Amino acid sequence: MATEGGGKEMNEIKTQFTTREGLYKLLPHSEYSRPNRVPFNSQGSNPVRVSFVNLNDQSGNGDRLCFNVGRELYFYIYKGVRKAADLSKPIDKRIYKGTQPTCHDFNHLTATAESVSLLVGFSAGQVQLIDPIKKETSKLFNEERLIDKSRVTCVKWVPGSESLFLVAHSSGNMYLYNVEHTCGTTAPHYQLLKQGESFAVHTCKSKSTRNPLLKWTVGEGALNEFAFSPDGKFLACVSQDGFLRVFSFDSVELHGTMKSYFGGLLCVCWSPDGKYLVTGGEDDLVTVWSFVDCRVIARGHGHKSWVSVVAFDPYTTSVEGGDPMEFSGSDEDFQDLLHFGRDRANSTQSRLSKRNSTESRPVSVTYRFGSVGQDTQLCLWDLTEDILFPHQPLSRARTHTNVMNATSPPAGSTGNSVTTPGNPAPPLPRSNSLPHSTVSNAGSKSSVADGAIASGVSKFATLSLHDRKDRHHEKDHKRNHSMGHISSKSSDKLNLVTKTRTDPAKTLGTPLCPRMEDVPLLEPLVCKKIAHERLTVLIFLEDCIVTACQEGFICTWGRPGKVVSFNP
Repeated sequence: MATEGGGKEMNEIKTQFTTREGLYKLLPHSEYSRPNRVPFNSQGSNPVRVSFVNLNDQSGNGDRLCFNVGRELYFYIYKGVRKAADLSKPIDKRIYKGTQPTCHDFNHLTATAESVSLLVGFSAGQVQLIDPIKKETSKLFNEERLIDKSRVTCVKWVPGSESLFLVAHSSGNMYLYNVEHTCGTTAPHYQLLKQGESFAVHTCKSKSTRNPLLKWTVGEGALNEFAFSPDGKFLACVSQDGFLRVFSFDSVELHGTMKSYFGGLLCVCWSPDGKYLVTGGEDDLVTVWSFVDCRVIARGHGHKSWVSVVAFDPYTTSVEGGDPMEFSGSDEDFQDLLHFGRDRANSTQSRLSKRNSTESRPVSVTYRFGSVGQDTQLCLWDLTEDILFPHQPLSRARTHTNVMNATSPPAGSTGNSVTTPGNPAPPLPRSNSLPHSTVSNAGSKSSVADGAIASGVSKFATLSLHDRKDRHHEKDHKRNHSMGHISSKSSDKLNLVTKTRTDPAKTLGTPLCPRMEDVPLLEPLVCKKIAHERLTVLIFLEDCIVTACQEGFICTWGRPGKVVSFNP
């Protein structure tokens, strides 16, 4: 299927690439797919997705993976770089009729060798809770499609919770569910909880507690993906209207926004320390956004088509020289945070606490992230100190970020120390985001799952008392957003919001969407064609990188020094 890397032909598929760490190699025997290894006819199908979980068993081989291909869903033991994949023995296989799986997520908190909770979203709007080990179908949510009839675009467990999960749809709505509650036999009625610029949040109006607990309407058009911050306190959403919106999840406050250069945003991810976000989308760019300054700090151009997935590599993100990196949590907390590149909310104290303080600025800070796209290419990027701190002298260490257009930073930027929810500081004056509420200290372990939320929406109900006043009355500059479509007819009267489209020409050149020449433009360290069909998966694991394409092939790339010889 592939040829050796290093060839000169443009259409040649690479099987290896080199970075400063060394050589990454494709492991052909570690390829996962449907048992017959026949390429999947991907026309008109939903993207292939991959989810990982570790069952914490004592065998040392507790990794499991789930992937969807067309109407099929597979659950395998993942042997990674250690042993060849055995495709003849899936632990579980399901074939669906009338609907296709679109996305899935494991609950890492509750996973054991005997049981695992897997959420699966579908093209017709339903969400299924299954246990692929016990081979049980526990529950079906939105079964009658009374809550939302549109495709599920993203489903994730709420960090730190065994029962709460969040579901996004192509309608532009998100819903908070509790696995313990039913969905009811009639369409839900909603009561407005909070409304802000381009978003509204409703509670479910019912005599008895039922799903959904909350309904979010965000932006205009499909809500393509969301991601929780590493401490579980913030929620980043990217939409077809081209906006990144970052919310405080508990208080339902809008923290900041960013607009794509053009077209919809398709993917988003957080840096391991929660200080930066990267988005990708239909402008073929990757965009780096500062959580603290609420501004674009860099763009990356390497893809020739839409960017479908972005992900940080927590195992290559590094600080060299200066004071050693310090964490406010234990080593075990940090390893838990990094595991599978996913965060668990019980590790909220695992912060990179002193990295960017003025008193102990390290010699070199490097964040590694990657992206894959519809152009079948994998790009790796380094975000280095010269981009993060443009007022500082360039690092003595060699920088791997090629800055093509490094100009002075936009208004509102600062050369002072960067702070995060774990490092509170007075808010910086910014011209490109809405005024935001005081950022909470990461030292307090409060999360959505704490306290009264377990008994329904009582915690959220109190928000309407002390947070009724919209804090966004002091807008730094005027811009009109529109409300997304509400699919439930019963709630139309609550959402009579004037639909005024944001004119892209009015946002271009503002801090919301700087011009190309106004921010540094990164070049990729690596940009390789690695598949025949569009790429839909990029996951960084400790000893390998996992990619997948729309043909249904899940590939393992061994990290330098991590590949062991084995017999297939």
